[in-house]
Amino acid sequence: MTTHFIAAEIDLQESPIKFKQVIEKTLQEQGEPLRWAVTSIDTVKQTAQVEAVVTVASSTEN
Repeated sequence: MTTHFIAAEIDLQESPIKFKQVIEKTLQEQGEPLRWAVTSIDTVKQTAQVEAVVTVASSTEN
């Protein structure tokens, strides 16, 4: 298992619950999130910058 640092840009949502779900779904595409944080908000583009640490199973693991 390896860990990776990733950054993603997420569109802001009208609901905080939906926003959290969109973040988690986006991160799941990259691996299993260990932790994540919103690091900045762009009010003009209506996006949030999210940084995360995810784990990914290595190809040699069974």
